[in-house]
Amino acid sequence: MAEALAPFLGTWTVMMAAMMLPSATPMILLHRLGADGRLRTHLWSAAFIAGYLTVWASVGIVVWGAGIAATAIVMPEQRAFAVAAILVLAGIYQLTPLKSTCLRACRTPADFMLTHWHRGLSGQMRLGVEHGLYCLGCCWALMALFVGVGAMSLVWAAGIAVVVLVEKVRPEGVAFGRIAGALLIVAAVVVLARPELAMSVGGPM
Repeated sequence: MAEALAPFLGTWTVMMAAMMLPSATPMILLHRLGADGRLRTHLWSAAFIAGYLTVWASVGIVVWGAGIAATAIVMPEQRAFAVAAILVLAGIYQLTPLKSTCLRACRTPADFMLTHWHRGLSGQMRLGVEHGLYCLGCCWALMALFVGVGAMSLVWAAGIAVVVLVEKVRPEGVAFGRIAGALLIVAAVVVLARPELAMSVGGPM
């Protein structure tokens, strides 16, 4: 987190694209059907994806600032409490109505398209931003887990990407997300009981 904002945002955006776009594939494929003509299809898809990634790139600014603040505030001996707090926050959020609402929008791309469709190229970017905001509402707590507990390691990136993909694409995704939430709360209790575990859960990028 100590690196300059621009290099961090570049790395962050690439990681978000790798983690989030696979789960957004059903929406992207359905969106392409709304364009007529090969050139328009490519342009509209590019605008939609650009809008989607703009949301996640913007989140990177918040993450960068929060990382700098956390470095100054959280002492090494407090890491266990910080990790436990993030785990329980992420776990509880998995069980909230807001999570369910945002997840529903991500799991039903046809309904989303019918209720949020906009005309023209600029409308496709707006559509991507709106879908990205729902995706952010669905996954922000998991991203807090990825940053605050996993230290943005590639192993954690892969794990979170799998969780997001199952939640949004698989038929059992809703139940899976709730089970994951319960397990995160249990993990928080374990970390409080065994603080030394908090020193080994993260890793370098």
